[in-house]
Amino acid sequence: MDSIINIINEYSIFIIIGLAIITLLLFIITMILLVSVKKLEKKYRKMMRGVNNKNLEQMLNDNLDNIEKALNKSQEAIDECKNISQELKGCVNKVAIMRYKAFEDVGSDLSFSIAILDSYNDGVIITGIYSRHDSTTYAKPIDKGISRYDLSEEELHVLNEAINSKN
Repeated sequence: MDSIINIINEYSIFIIIGLAIITLLLFIITMILLVSVKKLEKKYRKMMRGVNNKNLEQMLNDNLDNIEKALNKSQEAIDECKNISQELKGCVNKVAIMRYKAFEDVGSDLSFSIAILDSYNDGVIITGIYSRHDSTTYAKPIDKGISRYDLSEEELHVLNEAINSKN
């Protein structure tokens, strides 16, 4: 133990100079780090200040709120589209028409049958029969693709054509 103390006393000046150099290097490194931290902090504050002196965090929160509002409006629009789509099924969207010659003595295809249906195959068949002396029009209701009245061949044709048409 005495030998270690003697060595330390003998080389104390070198040890002090070494420690002073290490302390000076640590001080210089600390100053460099402080300057770097100040620059970084300045950049951070500038970034957090954002545009028009608005806080970046506030801007992000505002944008997240706007996104949430947009998602809610989008969901409302999707729901409304579903409602409209459901309502459209009750609108006329299947139509078929056929012109024909009801009587041989009439010169052209002046008689007609038209089927007007919705997506549920509910609607009406309107038939106009033209002859030389008069013209008669009939309307026959259709429920789920079926008429409670007898249908002519032409009426059956337009009914099937309308039922099989794409919406």
